[in-house]
Amino acid sequence: MGLALPTDPGLDARLRRRAAIEMRGLRKRYGEQEVLRGVTLTVERGEKIVLCGPSGSGKSTLIRCINGLERHDGGTIAVNGVDLDADGRGVQDVRREVGMVFQHFNLFPHMTILENCTFALRHALGLSVAKAAERAMHHLARVRIADQAGKYPAQLSGGQQQRVAIARALCMDPKIMLFDEPTSALDPEMVAEVLQVMEELAAQGMTMLCVTHEMGFARHVADRCVFLDHGEIVEQADAERFFAAPESERLRAFLNQMLH
Repeated sequence: MGLALPTDPGLDARLRRRAAIEMRGLRKRYGEQEVLRGVTLTVERGEKIVLCGPSGSGKSTLIRCINGLERHDGGTIAVNGVDLDADGRGVQDVRREVGMVFQHFNLFPHMTILENCTFALRHALGLSVAKAAERAMHHLARVRIADQAGKYPAQLSGGQQQRVAIARALCMDPKIMLFDEPTSALDPEMVAEVLQVMEELAAQGMTMLCVTHEMGFARHVADRCVFLDHGEIVEQADAERFFAAPESERLRAFLNQMLH
């Protein structure tokens, strides 16, 4: 069941004011290793946030907890007012609100690009073949890959496949997009085409939470940058202040390594 429609107008207004994502004291452990140590973070509707930090800092785990790919061990997560319990309750409602793009494209190799994008529309949403194809072609055009709809993933470059993965996520009409290092598996010359699509989504008002090492993208697109290290948020600020005047030595050292 989804979030019940409120009958109280005052309650309705309060729900509309709720943040897109609210995490409070989030904890995650793998055996003896605690990878998230009480993370508290709010993402407002329409906000673009970049998560950055060294490898092993908990960035990908954090973003995977948001749509239930990883179950958190403590704290709370709410997505558009829907609570995601640590035991997995609420995960289907949350996934209706959230699209996710991974480092690897995860396209079905035996399906055409169009079939990859229509599969969930037909089997999860019950759309007809024609309606699913119409919606898929709209989003493939949105990422400038519609002319490749009849091809198979192996016939496309890595950058093209990642754009297809973005289109596939957009087909489900998500309110929030999560990106987990979407360019890290690409050859350098293909990174720009994927970042351009992400910039266009940001300009259109999509709420975005992105794990990336692309610092130029972060500085240009993000409303706020969040630096994690050892499972904790060390520092966060608007993009300009984050890069121009970092407060912590840990962030200064990280930026110095990434930008030089």
